[in-house]
Amino acid sequence: MNKVIVTADKAGNVISISQNNKEWGYIRVEQMRATIDDQGFARKTVLSALIYGKVADLTDFGWKAGTELPGRIVVVESTTPFNPKAPEKDLKVAGSTGITCMLGNEPIYRKNVYKADAEATDSTIEHTNGEEIRAAYNAARSNAAVAPNTEFSM
Repeated sequence: MNKVIVTADKAGNVISISQNNKEWGYIRVEQMRATIDDQGFARKTVLSALIYGKVADLTDFGWKAGTELPGRIVVVESTTPFNPKAPEKDLKVAGSTGITCMLGNEPIYRKNVYKADAEATDSTIEHTNGEEIRAAYNAARSNAAVAPNTEFSM
């Protein structure tokens, strides 16, 4: 199991302060996970999550870039928005199609969350609009196909 690592922004800051309230902020963490898809192909996936809190508390943790934390970053999906004021922010979108993954008529929301429990598991929802998504991928592939060049011959 790969460790969860505290990251810093480009300026080297580990704690990012809220623009709306300077007492609150967050720390970004990452974890590399090996994922294997339904066809048996493995790939490296980097998950990130934000740990929110009062800036004073986050500072007291003393975490630096590269600090290893116990636990795991998990994927949490829901048909209820995580942020009712900006629900579009967490919509689960099918790759480059721009199509929102749905469960029946309800959109699926997706968020990565840090859990101190190393045994925590993902909580995902299988979407029901696979045909629409496949059609969009197929349309994108056919639009990207290259026509033969008639000026070149052997």
